[in-house]
Amino acid sequence: MNYNTVVGMDVHKKTIVVAVLPHESNSATETATIENHPKAIEKLVRRLTLRGPVEFVYEAGPCGYAVHRQITQLGQRCIVIAPSLIPVRPGDRVKTDRRDAEKLASFHRSGELTEIRVPTREEEAARDLPRVREDALRDRLRARNRLSKFLLRQGRIYEGTKSWGVTQRVWLKTQRFEWMATQQTFEANMRAHEESEARLETLDQQMLDLAQHPAYRTSVQYLRALKGVDTLGALTLIVEAQDFKRFKKARGFMGFTGLVSSEFSSGDKIRRGHITKAGNTHIRRVLVEAAWSQRHRDLVSRELAARRKGCPAEVIRIAKKAQTRLHRKYWRMTSKSKLNQVTVVAVARELAGFVWAIGQQIPATAAA
Repeated sequence: MNYNTVVGMDVHKKTIVVAVLPHESNSATETATIENHPKAIEKLVRRLTLRGPVEFVYEAGPCGYAVHRQITQLGQRCIVIAPSLIPVRPGDRVKTDRRDAEKLASFHRSGELTEIRVPTREEEAARDLPRVREDALRDRLRARNRLSKFLLRQGRIYEGTKSWGVTQRVWLKTQRFEWMATQQTFEANMRAHEESEARLETLDQQMLDLAQHPAYRTSVQYLRALKGVDTLGALTLIVEAQDFKRFKKARGFMGFTGLVSSEFSSGDKIRRGHITKAGNTHIRRVLVEAAWSQRHRDLVSRELAARRKGCPAEVIRIAKKAQTRLHRKYWRMTSKSKLNQVTVVAVARELAGFVWAIGQQIPATAAA
């Protein structure tokens, strides 16, 4: 139970709706709407803190952490909570900014909200680079789909075996169309595809450079010991998790990835459904992609052996155990006629546990 005055804030682009819940009251005694501007926020904080200790709380959203950082710099406690874990009362069909602010204050006082770890500015900057690369990947996929579907409508079908390889690129450059408008459309689609590839290539190089930064070099080296996890994937895992040691158990990190099963059990009935997806989508994508590699033979390739060179013995032991265990798990589930997608997600969930285990081996100086 929190006995300080709690201020719930519903933060928007231009305004912030605040609800003040004093320590001696069970309901908000003051609500107001202020401008989302540093001067207005500072004025509010200084006015409210004259009455005694105050805690501010708001949910993570598109406005980022600027409000949190400003209130913290003013010497006050500010908590950012996970929106997906806010309790929802059955039958509550009224939603307004004022009610949202009041609920945040009330739930925080009763300890029903989950606080998130706010990244530093450096961590947030490093995290943005892999995310914009994922945007570039999606842009390239859309450009390829538009180009391939345009060619299909024109009856131009590539007969090769490998899509978007060197041979298909040569074939694309030989395509000519009778009508000028059709040729111009083709060239526009080709140009969009080439630009998306150039952008992605630049971002890939920038991520490789970031992986060599002293703050990430050791962490990336350790995670690359896992089969299916190379430099770009390892860096994404690190900047998204921020600090693996903040998860006390592997189960906590698995829940953070959203790869755990949903459950609705009552009495003697146990019902488990799809994965919750109530976690970090970027980490989940990397783990699922890495899980697909576990279907291949349980061998250590030259490339994987080179990646493991220089890693501590404990890291290599964990990586070898993960490789053998996950390979067996994949084929054991497949032999029981499990769908490939279901199997891969199960393997990815277990892979998250091995990622957590290696994360515990990262020196504190390297993770700082």
